[in-house]
Amino acid sequence: MENNTVFCTIIPPHVLDKLAQSEDAATYEPARRTLEHDAFLRTQRRITTVRGVAAPTGTPSDKPVRTLYDAGHQETLPGNKVHSETDKPSKDKSVNQAHDALGATFELYLKAYGRHSIDDAGLPLNASVHYGEKYDNAFWNGEQMVFGDGDGNLFGDFTVSVDVIGHELTHGVTQYTANLEYFGQSGALNESISDVFGCLIKQYSLGQTADQADWLIGAGLLGPTIHGTALRSMKAPGTAYDDPQLGKDPQPAVMADFVRTSRDNGGVHINSGIPNHAFYLVASALGGNAWERAGKIWYSTLTGGELATDADFASFARLTVKTARSLYGDGNETKAVLSAWSQVGVPTS
Repeated sequence: MENNTVFCTIIPPHVLDKLAQSEDAATYEPARRTLEHDAFLRTQRRITTVRGVAAPTGTPSDKPVRTLYDAGHQETLPGNKVHSETDKPSKDKSVNQAHDALGATFELYLKAYGRHSIDDAGLPLNASVHYGEKYDNAFWNGEQMVFGDGDGNLFGDFTVSVDVIGHELTHGVTQYTANLEYFGQSGALNESISDVFGCLIKQYSLGQTADQADWLIGAGLLGPTIHGTALRSMKAPGTAYDDPQLGKDPQPAVMADFVRTSRDNGGVHINSGIPNHAFYLVASALGGNAWERAGKIWYSTLTGGELATDADFASFARLTVKTARSLYGDGNETKAVLSAWSQVGVPTS
């Protein structure tokens, strides 16, 4: 299988583009630096194949193997090793937050879906903190997690949101399973699946039911002067922020508002709002813990082997219906899935 390893950052290019146009140096300098850096890494990703990670021999453990590195504000990875799995908590808050979120991600996939780490073969979870100078992003590079500290004004420390870390690591799960191409609707599905499981990891770690959850991605990341609650809202796409510096959240919730653009790989971070909202509607209709029935349908669809790498929203929707039927028959679960896709305007027949 060819590996469509994506270089995905949690702050989408359209947000950084808007910031880069600011007349205030404190705003445009970190944004331009981050954009240039991300464009370089994105190009690098396209021209190099991901190095194959050797699968461990024997039975994968039910315990994560986490190693944290400090990049020391440089852009060389991984940096200096500062924390191993069995070490006591660090004096560095970013190290502890990253360690905990890697663990929360490992635990949801193991406990809810029986998956052993990102590759289902016990892949060690490595992460580097304090990456770059005022770097306004976090990313999964196909092998490890990387976190910037933010610029302290627009964005804070990127280790603060467990859902952001879960989102990025889920790109790894997709890489090892359906391997969805990172362009157009399949790219928006790739993004949406990361948002779905990022939210579920947060809900699982907080013990929240679907109606207790905020359904936000990146709550806590935005700086104190920004008018907004998060980077994205699955409950109400398009409402996460409305700010003079960031612009307005452009995500649609329904197919009638689908955005056609050549930017951002065909709007992968924008149109993901549509399948995001569909998942929220399924989880809300079913109630209880969203990682159980709704999450199981999405996880089984992602990992079941039938999802094409270039799947569009409609083919993904049809597969979720088929998966729901095979797991739960024609009960409430299948009805909820059919209703959700109908509400967002994606056909399932």
